[in-house]
Amino acid sequence: MVSVGSKALPSRATRIHNLTNINSMGEHEYESYNQGSSSKKGMRRKPKKGSAGFHSDDSNKTVANVQDNRTFEYESYSADQGSRIRKQVDPETSKYFSEIANLFESDEVEFEERLLICGNALEETKGKEFEIATDYILSHTLETILQGCDADHLCGFLQSCANDFPYIAMDRSGSHVAEAALKSLAAHLQDEEVRPLVEETLTTICKVIGANSVDVMCNCHGSHVLRSLLCLCKGVQPQNSGYYFSKSTTVLAERLNLKEIPSKKDDGTNFQSGFPDLLKLLVSEMLKHGRKWIKTLQVDQFSSLVFQTTLRVLAGNDEEVLHVIPILLGCKDKHIDEGSFIDTKVAPELLNLLNETEFSHLMEVVLEVSPEVLFSELFTKIFRNSLLELSSYQRGNFVVQALISHTSSQQLLELIWEELGPHIEELFKMGRPGVVAALIAASERLHVNEHKCCQVLAGTVCSVDESPKWIVPRLLFLDSYFASEDKSNWSWRSGAKMNVMGSLILQAIFRFKSEYIQPFITSIISMEAAHVLEAVKDAKGSHVFEAFLSSGASGKHKFRLVKKLQTHFGEVALSSSGAFTIEKCFNACNLSLREAIVSELAAVGNELSRTKQGYYLLRRLDVEGYAASPDHWRSKQASKESTYKDFYATFGSSNTKSTKNDGFLADNSNTKSNPQNVKEMRKEIDQSLTSAAPFLSMHGMNKNPKEAKQKHKRNAQVGAEDDNSSKKKKKSKKEKNESGHDDKKSSKKRHRDGKVSEASLKKLKA
Repeated sequence: MVSVGSKALPSRATRIHNLTNINSMGEHEYESYNQGSSSKKGMRRKPKKGSAGFHSDDSNKTVANVQDNRTFEYESYSADQGSRIRKQVDPETSKYFSEIANLFESDEVEFEERLLICGNALEETKGKEFEIATDYILSHTLETILQGCDADHLCGFLQSCANDFPYIAMDRSGSHVAEAALKSLAAHLQDEEVRPLVEETLTTICKVIGANSVDVMCNCHGSHVLRSLLCLCKGVQPQNSGYYFSKSTTVLAERLNLKEIPSKKDDGTNFQSGFPDLLKLLVSEMLKHGRKWIKTLQVDQFSSLVFQTTLRVLAGNDEEVLHVIPILLGCKDKHIDEGSFIDTKVAPELLNLLNETEFSHLMEVVLEVSPEVLFSELFTKIFRNSLLELSSYQRGNFVVQALISHTSSQQLLELIWEELGPHIEELFKMGRPGVVAALIAASERLHVNEHKCCQVLAGTVCSVDESPKWIVPRLLFLDSYFASEDKSNWSWRSGAKMNVMGSLILQAIFRFKSEYIQPFITSIISMEAAHVLEAVKDAKGSHVFEAFLSSGASGKHKFRLVKKLQTHFGEVALSSSGAFTIEKCFNACNLSLREAIVSELAAVGNELSRTKQGYYLLRRLDVEGYAASPDHWRSKQASKESTYKDFYATFGSSNTKSTKNDGFLADNSNTKSNPQNVKEMRKEIDQSLTSAAPFLSMHGMNKNPKEAKQKHKRNAQVGAEDDNSSKKKKKSKKEKNESGHDDKKSSKKRHRDGKVSEASLKKLKA
């Protein structure tokens, strides 16, 4: 007999007796969770004031009127399709599901018994799936049942409610049930024996959803379900479907080459459990039923998200992508002939839509996944000779950034540079530094106009007759500088906010070859010591200095900058991002300045050890070892430097061997011939030379110092726990025997307190 917790049923019963009030509360609670869901119902969209891109206000009104007409036409069509009205769930079914919920909340149901209960419950739902799945209270229990049942009952449930599945997916409660069912299906894919059954069920669901795809994709709840279904057909777990929607910071890092991000185009080998034929069927049905309304679907928030997911799951399949993208852009079949994909007549309208939020997001994904032949045609027919104007718009400028970032042809980048390169100052004045940053990153990535790019940028913020020392400060305070009326008298204002894009631009600049960035090197090493200190204590400024210390600048130039922080190393290390900067300084210095850094860190060691990164820094630089024996610390550092010299003499490039390093070996950019091997070799050298002092090991890098201190205490308790374990086992056996004697009494008491009766339990297990 399964016992039930004493507080579960009364609270659940109270909620069921007040169904009307609960549903109204549920509506409010759910809408607060789905922010703004009530603002977009069906396809209704209010024309945005002054929002249409490149033409006059009259043409914008015309476009808005056309969109309103399409919206009205679609709503008339949607009304003709009819809608489902949910019936009230009968009290007996409600009671049955509440008893199941109480059983599961008790956490005393065995796995086999849980499977049996879930299977029986799904049998009871036949003919009532829609009503139960869309009930605010019972839907929660149904989610739990679907996640705990076996594949046979799960597929039986989905096939039984297949005709109602689109309506379930579009309901505020039912959508969660639908997604729970899809996640459960994905979990069963690991069992090859049930895979045919799962595929058969998915085929049925895809056909029904495909036939109702326009309604589903334009619904705020249905859109989520359809995206999960697309991911499942691709072979991605629905709960991991966020893989296809990168964070804005990740997108920015990718566009500016700040870190390597794996391409989504060639991920086909990672999705072995997908259903490519089903994916093709679902996409085909979506396009078949949505093509008539494509002009409206392009600017709808939820359908745009569905189209973005569609393109990303198809990325790498060039044949499918080349078929889908022209349809999403509104091109007709007769224009999609061999060698041409984009209808020239559609291009002006597409350009006009690029300032619409939803369509601009869609176009960014189009540019991301387009094969090179289509990418070139998009540039030629839509973007060429309009880049500067498009960059001036609030949303259109992000499309330009995507175009620049995904350009893989030097020839295309040359054409983009001709349009935007001479207008960098104008782009800054318009408040579009992101376009400039993307252009600089692409120039460095494709090695196009690198020297010219650096010259134009330096000339934009510093005239020929001015000292180059102002280049870096003005880029750090980009907003402040371009907002200044008298730019020639602009000065560093202590405490002012540094600019994010200015910082990112400087980080990109310091990845160029040293011969191209001499004005920027001169500027940063000419900064006053107070300004250097203020900059490295700021997160944005510290990233710039780290980029400089990793650049191709000479060791002497790096030494000059680091020297300005002397007597302030401890202060910098205690700042939020200072630990990383201090480590870069340490690697760029000679032995005497390294000792100065470590001695200053030792002075603030207690405070530094209480911070996460500070604790790592103390271990990394062996500050404790220095405090214990400075001579021994110096000898280890000298041995490491000597080993580095031998290594670079043997494995370094010809440029490296001919360079006078003067002890600045750790970050010499001329050794970029094989940076990964160099990095690995440095790690091996560090480990071999410091075997007695494992501070260079990365183990424990992310450990909290408090946890390290508590570790000894926990280890000391292990022995005592082991000694008492045998006594505890004997005691627990004795308690079990005694508790078994009182089972009958306790079950009667639970029954009197309003718990699940024995008859109910028999029904659940029957």
